[in-house]
Amino acid sequence: MTDDKDVLRDVWFGRIPTCFTLYQDEITEREAEPYYLLLPRVSYLTLVTDKVKKHFQKVMRQEDISEIWFEYEGTPLKWHYPIGLLFDLLASNSALPWNITVHFKSFPEKDLLHCPSKDAIEAHFMSCMKEADALKHKSQVINEMQKKDHKQLWMGLQNDRFDQFWAINRKLMEYPAEENGFRYIPFRIYQTTTEQPFIQKLFRPVAADGQLHTLGDLLKEVCPSAVTPEDGEKKNQVMIHGIEPMLETPLQWLSEHLSYPDNFLHISIIPQPTD
Repeated sequence: MTDDKDVLRDVWFGRIPTCFTLYQDEITEREAEPYYLLLPRVSYLTLVTDKVKKHFQKVMRQEDISEIWFEYEGTPLKWHYPIGLLFDLLASNSALPWNITVHFKSFPEKDLLHCPSKDAIEAHFMSCMKEADALKHKSQVINEMQKKDHKQLWMGLQNDRFDQFWAINRKLMEYPAEENGFRYIPFRIYQTTTEQPFIQKLFRPVAADGQLHTLGDLLKEVCPSAVTPEDGEKKNQVMIHGIEPMLETPLQWLSEHLSYPDNFLHISIIPQPTD
């Protein structure tokens, strides 16, 4: 893996200033002040909002509290999507702080998975990592790791420990020198304009003639509507971690450096904002 450690660090330490407000219909004993937090882009909402939960529960009676959930402008926020992906997809062109509404009632069963405990987040996270490694290395790397290595990946994410996480994760980013890249690139492409949750297909980082595939090549093949025609105006933004990478960027490099901790590239296609 090429050593662009600063990129890995910048991705890991990306933060989104967020204001949490209690939903107006929740029953409180006194006024609930908003709660401000810098959310880590690479984590999950239910993993980093214990303080938010405690803050609002202080002004509520126990019988008025059931499972916490979050929404932004009427859209329930899926806790099993990384925070950075949720922001890029739903709020990247709005002013900061990101205004999230907190609910303790009327859980939207159709839209959200329940998150009964941190174990549910860990199970989801590890299942994504295993799927990513099946694509990259036919699962050989993750299966050769010991249970304590899996635990170290999870604890690194949970406790926001970059070095602890990457000490193990770097093994998942390696490949044999003669192969020029992974077997397939783990990616998911999300659009707010379609009903399907995301696009995910098999795509190799290297073409049959040995040329490296780029982000543009991937989009042309699996999501052509996202690509601006040469003579047309730009209709979409293609975002990963809040930035628009150049479409000429090799996919292998993106996979090694801009994947989320679950080892997937989570790519948001959002309508170009009109000024």
